[in-house]
Amino acid sequence: MAGRTAIGLDIGTSGVRAAQVSFGRGGGPGTLDRFGQVALEAGAVVDGEVVDVDAVAGAIRHLWGATRFSGKDVVLGVANQRVIVRQVELPSLPPAELKASLPYQVQDFIPMPVDQVLLDYHPLEEVVNEQGNRVLRALLVAASKEMVWRSVDAVRKAGLRPVHVDLVPFALLRAMAKMDHLGFDSGEADVVVNVGASVTNIIVHAGGVPRFVRIVPMGGADITDAIAERLGVGLDEAETVKHQSALSEHPGQFATERAEAKVIESAGSAFIDEIRNSLDYYKAQPTSTPVRRLILAGGGARLGGLAHRLAASTHLPVEQGSVLASLRVGNVGLTSEQLEYVDPLASVPVGLAMGVHS
Repeated sequence: MAGRTAIGLDIGTSGVRAAQVSFGRGGGPGTLDRFGQVALEAGAVVDGEVVDVDAVAGAIRHLWGATRFSGKDVVLGVANQRVIVRQVELPSLPPAELKASLPYQVQDFIPMPVDQVLLDYHPLEEVVNEQGNRVLRALLVAASKEMVWRSVDAVRKAGLRPVHVDLVPFALLRAMAKMDHLGFDSGEADVVVNVGASVTNIIVHAGGVPRFVRIVPMGGADITDAIAERLGVGLDEAETVKHQSALSEHPGQFATERAEAKVIESAGSAFIDEIRNSLDYYKAQPTSTPVRRLILAGGGARLGGLAHRLAASTHLPVEQGSVLASLRVGNVGLTSEQLEYVDPLASVPVGLAMGVHS
């Protein structure tokens, strides 16, 4: 069977990123052939939603011209507050029949009119409910049509063809899911936390099967904004200050007596609380599986002290995720230092590309 190539496109709040991955015959790890990213002007994407279609399209065109991807077909990722993911029980029906009946089955589960959303589901398991009926336990995904079409319009205006729209947390799962050291599912769950500029994606999975998804409207830019406001400096200077600083080792303490340390501690603590609360909610569900570790990814995960504080708050070991560790790296034109820098940023576009192969 001939190999194939796929390109994943991630439109984030601070920039657009794309990864081209090729898959050889007979399976095995893919090869990263191309990776590129281009910054977006402020306001083009707000909290993960495309606002200025022309500005985003221009950035994508720039990215394609600079990186020289081999094709124009892309898998597009979405994740923001206009995407709802909930675990539900659906009638046990043939897949095509169930998909067609979703608008009538899920009206009570989502806070938006069903005619304004795109619906899909990810099957988990078939169970017998309390009434003795066989039902399908699944993750229901509902995304605002308007939000998705704006992203699609930006991609098309850039001259590309969006062949599939995928949920970013599912892309993260493909990129970061790990088995135990023997290669078998341990029966425990991992949580992947991808920290973006203004959106953080949390997904709990057991053996590669998603169990819980939450999209949090917070990220590294919230800390940058807090520094800029509190210190009265520009965003570029605030970003530099953030990267030169760190969260304190213990909550409520400050790494230094400097003013920025207090700002970072305040904003960082609120962010950590959101992640811990999300995990506590998952653990309280009757279908939850014990969580064994937390895997960090995303550009915002570089905040100094974040991994240590998350470990203390969640009582879980925290690992830095590496999507490149499970890929071959082709002639991408990046040095080893540059690859190390882009590794946390590549998980989403690589995971989107992997969806074509899976």
